[in-house]
Amino acid sequence: MDPEYAPVNGRKRPQRPQRTHREVADELRARIRSGELRPGQRMPTQAKLADEFGVERGAVRQALRILQSEQLLTNVAKGAPATVAGHPGGAPTGPDVPPRPTTAALAPRITAAFEAGHVEIDAVCLTAASLTLAIGEPLRQIHAGRMKPAKVDVRVLLPGRNIDLAFPVAVGDLGRDRDGDRGGDPVHERWLAVRNAQGQVLRHHLLALRATHGVDVRVTFRALPFTPPVKLYLLNGVEALFAYYTPARGEARIGREDVQTYDAQGSRSALFAFGRDAGMRDGAFVAQSRLWFDALWETISSELRLTG
Repeated sequence: MDPEYAPVNGRKRPQRPQRTHREVADELRARIRSGELRPGQRMPTQAKLADEFGVERGAVRQALRILQSEQLLTNVAKGAPATVAGHPGGAPTGPDVPPRPTTAALAPRITAAFEAGHVEIDAVCLTAASLTLAIGEPLRQIHAGRMKPAKVDVRVLLPGRNIDLAFPVAVGDLGRDRDGDRGGDPVHERWLAVRNAQGQVLRHHLLALRATHGVDVRVTFRALPFTPPVKLYLLNGVEALFAYYTPARGEARIGREDVQTYDAQGSRSALFAFGRDAGMRDGAFVAQSRLWFDALWETISSELRLTG
């Protein structure tokens, strides 16, 4: 027996704290990054990993799923041991890794967030399209029986329906007095239709988990009185994903007309990741982002309707 944990006077010393599934994932990720585990190599069995790290097999499975969501492992759901992906750099993370477009970077981080028993996602965005797309993978994992969070809380801040949006906007409308009801503006109406549709799909698919899997789900939207210049995703209070909306001139087909617009392609925006445990500056960014989101939610935002 390890002397540090040997009984003293008939009493057992406290056991060594058990590692979390995220700590196991961090260690295995480091081995893959360093080349200790090579592309195409079989991982040790889940039983061997559980024994090595002193954890239950469930924690090992959660760790492997995280690495699979980052495209570092394949075949995790199969009976045989998982395999290191052929290109394990496919979904890199960490402070030294360059940001990737939202469409590529958001999905694996959302999937990893759904490994928690209580999933908490807060988002500030223009239409929720990227979030709706990214939520698809964890939903597939849940329906396949590979994940089952007990509770999911999602809060989304979107621009209000009648505000004077900075973008998208028709080029000719820039600088024009556009206060009041936005009805009749085809660019605004198209944005509003996308905002409503994406929000409704997101809410529908998440709330369906109540009936299909008994998950306690709450999805809430509130309206901002301004156009957000950035998009922000807060995951389980431990990670912040941040991107700039960069307006550019382009052309949109609306009805039968080609309209010159100023708009931002949010799905192509570079997404920067900050982890609460990745250092003092990253941790401060996550904490301040949460304070900013909560302040918007509790003060100047208002009830949002995803209809009409």
